[in-house]
Amino acid sequence: MSEKEPKKPAAPAKKDAPAAAAPKADAPAEQGQMQQVTVDDSNVSAGYANFCRVSSSPEELILDLGLNPQPYATGNVTVNVNQRIILNHFTAKRLLSALSMALQRHEQAFGVLETDVRKRVKTTG
Repeated sequence: MSEKEPKKPAAPAKKDAPAAAAPKADAPAEQGQMQQVTVDDSNVSAGYANFCRVSSSPEELILDLGLNPQPYATGNVTVNVNQRIILNHFTAKRLLSALSMALQRHEQAFGVLETDVRKRVKTTG
């Protein structure tokens, strides 16, 4: 390489690279080839949310996640959103399917989940 040619940055090292190469981008999906994905969660930060707001634009779906400090309160409650996940609609649909399957398995094992908080709260009287 001559001094006038810019140096190319070194390619990042692949961590846990799959044994088989992923199919080429121009390979037709009809051939049944699946992309192999390796997940590296060594730098993940976990969070908890008991509140979710969904909004969307023509291009994106937006999930705002937060912690409702008073889930049983009535009237106005302020919830601080601490995570915003922005998805394209294709990924959102795949997420919907994955969550639906996971919840069906959970309900088969543990019973139906009641989503109305007021119906889950036992009142003493």
